[in-house]
Amino acid sequence: MSDEIVHFKHSQLQHGKSNDRVYLMKVDERDLPEVIQLAETLAEEHGYSKLFTKVPATLEHAFFAHGFIEEARVSGLFGGEQEGVFLSRFVDAQRGEEQYVDTVQDVLAAARAKPTVSFTDAVLPAGYSCQLLGPQDAEDMAALYKVVFESYPFPIHDPDYLRQTMDEDVIYHGIRHHGVLVAVSSSEMNVAQKHVEMTDFATHPDQRGAGLASFLLEEMEQDMRRRGIRTAFTIARAYSFGMNITFSKHGYRFTGTLVNNTQIFGQLESMNIWFKAL
Repeated sequence: MSDEIVHFKHSQLQHGKSNDRVYLMKVDERDLPEVIQLAETLAEEHGYSKLFTKVPATLEHAFFAHGFIEEARVSGLFGGEQEGVFLSRFVDAQRGEEQYVDTVQDVLAAARAKPTVSFTDAVLPAGYSCQLLGPQDAEDMAALYKVVFESYPFPIHDPDYLRQTMDEDVIYHGIRHHGVLVAVSSSEMNVAQKHVEMTDFATHPDQRGAGLASFLLEEMEQDMRRRGIRTAFTIARAYSFGMNITFSKHGYRFTGTLVNNTQIFGQLESMNIWFKAL
């Protein structure tokens, strides 16, 4: 079941059993502290174990007063100038304990050991082509996501949902091999705040190891610069060597881990935050 979206005055929240959390997706300063109190009420009513948000650093003390802690901090996240913070409150203390500490540390060590590489002149092998994806590609995108992800925080297996996001400042890039879609990714823009989340990377299992995600990320960055976006960030699976290495090689900076934050492949996983000024 997909999470529920709740609109509260000028703010927006998302909650559901899948991620077992309340996510304050959009927080307007005019709604504080009432919107935090609403999140607390939703957590209590539904038994959620985590509250989570991403806000300008100027608002952090309102959340600290309600038991939130900082998990990551990104320079220039808002408007390219103001710091942003990722804040969480663990209703259940056990949710705040990382079960795979060694794995998280090993992934970060491997990623940080990789030197930054320029992908500006990267070229796809013969038979591959990269393109912007549109509504006509939604069926192919959903089919690929179904192959790659058994479960996901958002209904990306649904072509209609993908089409809807295209009308909400989400840009999709894809790579086709002899016409067949084999890799896809999305750029979730916040046009007003000039930041973008680089996310929803999926490569068909038969095509892994060819560097398709790196090529997509370079295309995404160039596209976002043309659109006036100032800061890019990603929320990468903390147990995945591949995606953390990809972002590190592209010059992204690690800034923190969101512990047991997101349900992927049927279980809650911790997520690493990486960011880069474009």
